[in-house]
Amino acid sequence: MDPVATNEVPELKLHFLDYWRVIRLRRSLIVMVFLLCVVTSALLSFWLPKQYASTVRIEVLKDTVAVPVTTGGAQLQSYTADPYFLTTQFKIIESYSILTNVVTDLRLDTKLVGPDDPPLTMDQAEGLLFSKIAVDQTRMTSLIEITVRHSDAKLAADIANDIVTAYRKSRMEMWKDDRYRGIYALQDQLKMGQSNVLVAETLLNEMRLSNNISDTSDNPNSRATIIDDQLRDYQREETAALTDYHYYSNILAGISNIPSKDLGQALNTAYAHQSDPEFSELAMRKHVAEDRVTSLNASAFGPDHPERLAAEKELKDAAADYNAKIEGILIGLRERVEIDRDRMQTMQRLTSDLESTRNNLSKIYQPYFSLKRDLEDLRRNNEDLNRMINKQLQEVGQPLNTVIVRDPARPVERPVSPKTYYIIPFGIFVGLLVGVSLAFFIEYLDTSVKTIDDVERALQAPVLGVIPQNIGNIMEEGPETPHAEAYRVLRTNILFSRKNESWNTISMLSGGAGEGKSTTLFNLAVIFAQNGHRVVVVDSDLRRPALHKMLHVPNTIGLTDYLLKQRTLDEVVQKTKMATLDFIPSGKLPSTSMSILGSAQMKETIQELKRRYEFIFFDSPPLLGVSDASILASEMDMVLQVIQYRRYPQPMTLRAKQMILKVGGNLVGIVLNNINMSQDENYYYYSGYYEYGSQQKDKTVVQLSDAAKEAKADIKQKY
Repeated sequence: MDPVATNEVPELKLHFLDYWRVIRLRRSLIVMVFLLCVVTSALLSFWLPKQYASTVRIEVLKDTVAVPVTTGGAQLQSYTADPYFLTTQFKIIESYSILTNVVTDLRLDTKLVGPDDPPLTMDQAEGLLFSKIAVDQTRMTSLIEITVRHSDAKLAADIANDIVTAYRKSRMEMWKDDRYRGIYALQDQLKMGQSNVLVAETLLNEMRLSNNISDTSDNPNSRATIIDDQLRDYQREETAALTDYHYYSNILAGISNIPSKDLGQALNTAYAHQSDPEFSELAMRKHVAEDRVTSLNASAFGPDHPERLAAEKELKDAAADYNAKIEGILIGLRERVEIDRDRMQTMQRLTSDLESTRNNLSKIYQPYFSLKRDLEDLRRNNEDLNRMINKQLQEVGQPLNTVIVRDPARPVERPVSPKTYYIIPFGIFVGLLVGVSLAFFIEYLDTSVKTIDDVERALQAPVLGVIPQNIGNIMEEGPETPHAEAYRVLRTNILFSRKNESWNTISMLSGGAGEGKSTTLFNLAVIFAQNGHRVVVVDSDLRRPALHKMLHVPNTIGLTDYLLKQRTLDEVVQKTKMATLDFIPSGKLPSTSMSILGSAQMKETIQELKRRYEFIFFDSPPLLGVSDASILASEMDMVLQVIQYRRYPQPMTLRAKQMILKVGGNLVGIVLNNINMSQDENYYYYSGYYEYGSQQKDKTVVQLSDAAKEAKADIKQKY
């Protein structure tokens, strides 16, 4: 069972060779676009006016504060990092005020235009100058680059240097304005401070006179210091008296409970730190007298013995003196305690009185000396302000240079534009890119037949032959021409495509005019005739007959005359220089050709020719727009559709095929005509095969036979 016909088109998978084929095919377009872009870029490089760039590099330092802050006579420098400082300076350099000063200094209103052009206005000159400058930061540094572009290298350098001059002058003026504003503010503060000093001095004199304050010392605290020293002396005396009082009071309290006999020993211990030789001598004397009495009592002397009596009397006197001394010491201790008490009370009273005096004096002296200290502060502040004013005046007279030129602008001999080494390579790149892109774009828009795969995929029909470009009349060129091999392959494929040996009427149709069907049909008939077949060629293209021109015969009588029964068949058949090839011209064009080609007489003519000849070839007009070809296709045993390479879009060829099938024509295959073998590598095999076949004829027969077998197998597989 035959497979069910389908209209599905197999998916197209592009290969690298397909892209390369497009490039080779469209290489003339690519080369033309490439040369156009290269020539254009070269002309632009030479015709565009040359532009020179001069660059000046400057270092911009931040201004110090206009008025430094002072605290207690020490100057504090105020500084904060500003990440937008350089960016701000870029905009200031490009500002209207800077550029207009440059325009005025260099008279750029006339230099930026041609000698014959009118001068520019200030706004026009500033705008034009702004477009010619570029301000940027030198990479990895804090330097500023000012670049000026102009057709005059010297003027570009002058403009760049003058921009720096104008910028420096602007910053200097701003710096001086800030300094003078600071000086004026300091002077106002100084005047106010001086008036405050006068008021404070007047008030201080009034307080001194009203309170009888003696202010002879430079130290306002001298009087208070004297009182404090005296107060500390009183306090020390009071402390010493208190210490003695407690010491001797404790001694008296301790010996009051001691027996009389031990009182001397206690006093001797208490006064051990004090040197009293009399008390020690009396104690020693008493002790010696006691020892003598004790020794005499232990002797043989009686109580009345004079020595014992003398010793006892001496002991009694020594004890009386010793006791009297003890009593004197006790009286002295009591008096010392009383004296220390009185001295302590006296010091306490004096201290209290002195503290009262000090407090009273503080109430009087404190406001005075406080006002005096304030007055001294005012005077010191005025002195600081005066020093700052003098310093600022000196700085204004000797201003700092905050704009330092590190690399001045100089005229450059080499132009920066047009950049030939950029423009020409860019033109080459663009030329290749645009050329290749345009080639692929045109290829995308071109829906005509390009390859055998295109035909078989779109029309679902086999390609039986590929005819090279620029083929003429095979009869005149001879059977050995390489072009004849293409028709021999086509003949072989047609023979193997016949499903019935009785099929011998062949017609070649095309969708549009100029696809080469008449030439292809005639050359194919010549190949059949050269092979020994009895062949007749019928020019049934009644509208535009052309075959008689190829045979160089008249077209006065022909097919139309026979169909109209004006001539016999033998009269319209013309012989050619090939014995096996006959020709029937179209004859004169009747008023309507459709009725003639569709008449019963035409069918009888076809049957008569089938009996006389082995193969009959009918030429016909194009299918689209003319009905003659459709009528003729329905009467043919085999129909071949001729498609010219890259001429008509595929939908047109598909429509032509559908018309053949619609009228019942037997379409056996497709013939691709006018193929450029040298440009399209898809057909290189055919070209090489034909040339090789012309050189080795014997081998060609075998190869053609093999190719025919392969074509037949392919046709059987598809149908």
